[in-house]
Amino acid sequence: MQNLVILGSTGSIGTSTLDVVARHPDKFNIVALTANRQADLLLRQCIQFKPRYAVLLDDAATVQLRQWVREAGLSTEVLSGAEALEQVSILPEVDAVMAAIVGAAGLRPTLAAAHAGKKILLANKETLVMAGNVFMDAVRASGSVLLPIDSEHNAIFQALPRGYDGDLAGNGVRRILLTASGGPFRNTPLSELQNVTPEQACAHPNWVMGRKISVDSASMMNKGLEVIEAHWLFNAGADDIQVVVHPQSVIHSLVEYVDGSVLAQLGNPDMRTPIAYGLAWPERIDAGVAPLDLFKVATMSFTAPDFERFPCLALAYQALRAAGTAPAILNAANEVAVAAFLDKQISFLSIPRVIEAVLDALSVNAVGNLDDVLGADDEARRAAQQKIRQT
Repeated sequence: MQNLVILGSTGSIGTSTLDVVARHPDKFNIVALTANRQADLLLRQCIQFKPRYAVLLDDAATVQLRQWVREAGLSTEVLSGAEALEQVSILPEVDAVMAAIVGAAGLRPTLAAAHAGKKILLANKETLVMAGNVFMDAVRASGSVLLPIDSEHNAIFQALPRGYDGDLAGNGVRRILLTASGGPFRNTPLSELQNVTPEQACAHPNWVMGRKISVDSASMMNKGLEVIEAHWLFNAGADDIQVVVHPQSVIHSLVEYVDGSVLAQLGNPDMRTPIAYGLAWPERIDAGVAPLDLFKVATMSFTAPDFERFPCLALAYQALRAAGTAPAILNAANEVAVAAFLDKQISFLSIPRVIEAVLDALSVNAVGNLDDVLGADDEARRAAQQKIRQT
């Protein structure tokens, strides 16, 4: 029986995790569930899974949830604030933490879990993008088990040799092939992208995701962040990671070996597959996912990414090569720009312009600790907001 904390239980990853957990009540016990402000959904989850703690970041939502929990006769203790996220992530009885909070908000509790030596199911890519060396140092120092949940990185993890030690060449690996669907605008004429609406950007053809991640997928910044994430997870340089546009989203990523072999992990586009793999690793359990019907898939296609169409991907490679605080600057500027796009303050094509302007304006410094990361994040957010006001 594994005792779990789910950071971001009301999001798409969190709800998929709970779906898998519900299928295996003999294997998993929920200690804590956390959310930003969705008190109503969190209440339903508390009624079903009866966690010891529930955490909300929004004060008003916390007050409401406490009232509902009392009325429902639950023993769940309702906590509030960012510090409570860290508190539940390091509880002695907790075995594993699903890190599924989107964006920079997930950094601190995920890092706290790493310092505490927890098994971390990492779905929050920003933790590695912003503070890769700080986080990986904490994982190594504590002996924490780190399992990637992003479908692409989970696929790579499965296709690498068992016991991979972070040495690509030493393990006979030539390169990592990171697949991308190309999002909803893969074939849209460039002239039409200026007028793209948030609703169109959030209509992903294959995956059901939150609004922020959906926009990142449409701009391919999501894939750029995953390139940086792959760098830290697998000790791979920028030249060792090739993005491959694969619209069917059946092959989730591949590993190419020096002998000419290419190993791929295939499956239906359903996040419950990598979630179940992470929860049960090194074993496998039923995820509730329909079997892959290769006859229905019939054909699979692959193309190189178009950097003119997807400048955000090029900016991510640029930030990875610059190292230091550059990825944190990239991530912060993107979060601010995407939020502005969703609020209809800027156009879709303005997202990469804002990011590039911020990367050009700010100095890149070495990262020695978390304060270096958070300082760069704050400076980049202010610079991005200023750029948006000028747009």
